[in-house]
Amino acid sequence: MTEPLFLADAYARDAEGVVASVEDGVVVLDRSLFYATGGGQPGDSGRLEWDGGFFTVTEAVKGDGGAIRLMGNGELPTVGVEVRQVLDWDRRWGHMRVHTALHLLSVVIPLPVSGGQIAEAKGRLDFDMPDAPEDKQALQDALNDLVTRDLPVTTDWIDETELDANPGLVKTMSVQPPRGAGRVRLVRIGQGEAQVDLQPCGGTHVARTGEIGPLRIGKVEKKGARNRRVYVHLD
Repeated sequence: MTEPLFLADAYARDAEGVVASVEDGVVVLDRSLFYATGGGQPGDSGRLEWDGGFFTVTEAVKGDGGAIRLMGNGELPTVGVEVRQVLDWDRRWGHMRVHTALHLLSVVIPLPVSGGQIAEAKGRLDFDMPDAPEDKQALQDALNDLVTRDLPVTTDWIDETELDANPGLVKTMSVQPPRGAGRVRLVRIGQGEAQVDLQPCGGTHVARTGEIGPLRIGKVEKKGARNRRVYVHLD
C-alpha cells in the first residue's frame, strides 16, 4: 500500500520516496505526494528525480491494494532507489481551489449530487434538479459570500459504522466514499455554529475558503429530465 502523503498535507510540494515497484513503465512508491484520480478530481502530475535520472509523471491512478501508480515518460528508476517527488504545483493548486468551491456549490444548491468533475480553473456538479435555478446571480452571490467569509476547511476521520449511522453526510448519488479501510475521511467547512458543510471526501482542499478567490457560475445545462449540470469558474 502506498502512503498517501496528500491526505496529511495538501500543501506539500515535494517529498522523498522509495521505489517499491516498476512494471510496464509504471512506478509505485512507498509514499506518494501525487493524488490518484478519483472522486471527479484528476490525478496529479510532476516529476521524480534521483541521482542521474529524471521521470516525468503525467498521470497518477489507483492500483490494487492501495497502490498509487505513476505513469509518464523518461528514464525509469530501479526498485529500492530513493527519489524526490516534485508536484506540478500550479495544477494541484487549481484543483484544490476548484474542489473546495464545488463543496460550497453543494451548500448553496442543497440538492442531491449525481456527478461532478474538477479541472484547474473550473468544475461542475450535476444535481438532481428538475428545473433550472431561477436566479443564477443570487446563487453566485451566496457562493462568493461563503468564500469571503474565509471559513476554515478541516478534516476528520470517522468509523465506517458511524457513516452508516449518518447516511445524510453523503451528498453524492454516483460516487460513494471509499470503504474497506475501516474509516472514512470527512471534510468540514466552518466550525461550530459557523459550520456550513460536512461530507466524506478523499480529495485535496484549500485550508480556508478565502484562498479560492472570486467565483463565477457559468452554464447551467439540462442533462436529463431531473438533471442539471452547473459550472463554476475561478475568476
